[in-house]
Amino acid sequence: MKKLLYSLILILLVASTQMRASEIKLDGIFQGKNLYVMNPFASSGVGFCVYEVTVNGQVTTDEIMSSAFEVDLSIFQFNLGDQLSVVIKHKENCKPKVLNPEVLKPKSTFETSAINVSTDGKKLTWTTTGEAGQLAFDIQQFRWNKWVKVGEVQGVGTPGENAYSFDINLHSGKNRFRVKQTDYTKKHRYSTETFYNAKFPPVTLSKKKVEDVVEFNMETMYEIYDNYGNIVLKGTGKTVDVKALSNGKYYLNFDNQMEEIQKK
Repeated sequence: MKKLLYSLILILLVASTQMRASEIKLDGIFQGKNLYVMNPFASSGVGFCVYEVTVNGQVTTDEIMSSAFEVDLSIFQFNLGDQLSVVIKHKENCKPKVLNPEVLKPKSTFETSAINVSTDGKKLTWTTTGEAGQLAFDIQQFRWNKWVKVGEVQGVGTPGENAYSFDINLHSGKNRFRVKQTDYTKKHRYSTETFYNAKFPPVTLSKKKVEDVVEFNMETMYEIYDNYGNIVLKGTGKTVDVKALSNGKYYLNFDNQMEEIQKK
């Protein structure tokens, strides 16, 4: 009877310990690489900290009873770019360390199959292959001697052929477009460029000395900078309300032009 009671108490203690246990959860995508974990001893000094690892809800068969172990993701037969979730369950008062969590973060690996502006000049389209995770594409247009972000489209993230499109606004003359991705390494990856020659006449500015409103002869994308290089207004329109600006000199970018204006 005493032995049975002792066994029941031991089972309850183990269950209680596991109820108080913690976990590390890593969500990401499969990049073809495995995770490595440093596994300290439990705070009690008996056994190791980690007692279970699951991948997408399935318990791994990795040998986790050691000071360091590998979570072998290859055995789950993931395809590159597949979503996965790794949960490392460990005892309280100790904490394992994942040495390379970045292998689950998407990297920019796309290749541009094609990039074009539609014949009416209203839409940018591009096709990619080789994506290895969902990352946003920044759509960039070359204006005012620099690349300007004009929009964003979320990437599909799968390695097959993926097609995208985005509505664009042209400036007069020769237009240049490209798309860009930035992954966790902070390095940029660019598509090839595409060009489109707009036939409409340049946008004109009504006057360079203004009081309340900057006026153009047609709608245009614009930016206004102060004398210190700080952007104070930006947008798209035929007029710009500048009543709130202090009097003085400003720099105006519009269409594909740059002008100096005076607020009085």
